[in-house]
Amino acid sequence: MKLTTLSIFLISLLFFACKSGPPAAGPESRPEVNAIENGLIGPIQVKGETPLTYNILDRMKFHKVPGVSIAVVKDGKIAWAKGYGMANTKSGSSVDENTLFQAGSISKPIAALAALKLVQQGKLELDTDVNTYLKGWKIPESKFALNEKVTLRSLLTHSAGMTVHGFPGYQQTDNFPTIEQVLNGEGNTPKIELDTFPGAIWRYSGGGYTIMEKVVEDVSGMPLEAYMKEHILKPLGMTHSSYDQPLTEKDHAQASAAYDRQGNLYEGLWLNYPEQAAAGLWTTPTDLASYCMAIQEIVAGKADGILSPEIVTQMLTKHKNDWGLGPSLEWNGDSLRFQHGGKNAGFTNRMTAFAHKGDAVILMTNADNGGKLGDEILRSISQYYGWGISGSRTIEPIELSEDDLEKLTGTYRFDEQVNGEDYIVTVLREGNSLIVDDRNNGQRDRMVPTAAGTFIDVSDGDEMIYKVDAEPLEFGWNNRFRFIKLEK
Repeated sequence: MKLTTLSIFLISLLFFACKSGPPAAGPESRPEVNAIENGLIGPIQVKGETPLTYNILDRMKFHKVPGVSIAVVKDGKIAWAKGYGMANTKSGSSVDENTLFQAGSISKPIAALAALKLVQQGKLELDTDVNTYLKGWKIPESKFALNEKVTLRSLLTHSAGMTVHGFPGYQQTDNFPTIEQVLNGEGNTPKIELDTFPGAIWRYSGGGYTIMEKVVEDVSGMPLEAYMKEHILKPLGMTHSSYDQPLTEKDHAQASAAYDRQGNLYEGLWLNYPEQAAAGLWTTPTDLASYCMAIQEIVAGKADGILSPEIVTQMLTKHKNDWGLGPSLEWNGDSLRFQHGGKNAGFTNRMTAFAHKGDAVILMTNADNGGKLGDEILRSISQYYGWGISGSRTIEPIELSEDDLEKLTGTYRFDEQVNGEDYIVTVLREGNSLIVDDRNNGQRDRMVPTAAGTFIDVSDGDEMIYKVDAEPLEFGWNNRFRFIKLEK
């Protein structure tokens, strides 16, 4: 029962018939690709049972994700890249390795290269007050900045104390605000301002990256999209990528549409993000793999890369909350990884790369429900290559009597109406488990008992907890949704 869906629309009636799109050169012939595609691993394994694995197309249908694109880097080279499913169900176009996806917040570590490039050229300094560089608009004077100033380092590491977590996007028919209007809160988000002492805390801030974007534009004298194309994307070989907002019309045919949690197409095919550094990149997994490999080569000693080894060392140095100058960082030493997730309306993505080992994976999906699917794919890839970066949780079931299980079965109603109608599910018994039959979206979920009255969904880790003393009997789903048993 995919009741996380209820948090937004609460019901799903549409499934997409997913089909494999044109692959990269020959990936379908590689045994490793076949093993990974058929070895998706859920978040839960049951002790004593054969581990469950899934086929990628089946899980795309289950999670209502029309399209997926994957690129895997091994030993400093792209091992394989492949697209799955539909890029646009309206036009009938399939996903291939060149299909463009919105990167969401993966835009940030790529855009950070622009600021770091200017640092390398001596045009910026990491620890200087950014108001020194800003023209026209400046961070307003504040009691929080009397002793500590906002710096490029603090903006890149989300420790500057700036507000505005993220951006909701604009419809195709909306007028775009300028960057100054975004900063002043004249778009669809509040004013970006300092509300705590710089360096005091870590707090994710797309607003901070918008200030970084203006610094780059003011110092370089170029719009961000132009600077990125000439000085970052082209040198990296990211030839399919662009910070153009809106996306240029000539690229529309190659762009994936965006889909909500029910698998429904967003109005206008996708939203636009004028906050380019924070959320405006259109790209492919293969292009993002080029970024990963370029950083890995510099770490390995390449002297003529996009940045110097000294700058990359600073970029991959942990600050508050294990954040670098752009990417998030995890693990240490030879196992250090740099990574970032990305979430725009209708797009959900993952990028993770080993700094010293020449391995990486990039997953891009065209749906709001792509997160759990991405986790399943990442587990399969990690297990196959022995990366150890993602695994399942093993639960140990308890034995319940037939009478105890039987008391919990029956018909249950969600305590709120959905679209003016009752939302009904049926709970059945199957062996020592319960089956939640949700005919609203065609799903049947096996729930394994882990404690008295507590059951775990083996397909996605959702939790069902009964109030066994309630009259009538009821259960909660993920501590959020209440279902009440109906009389027979």
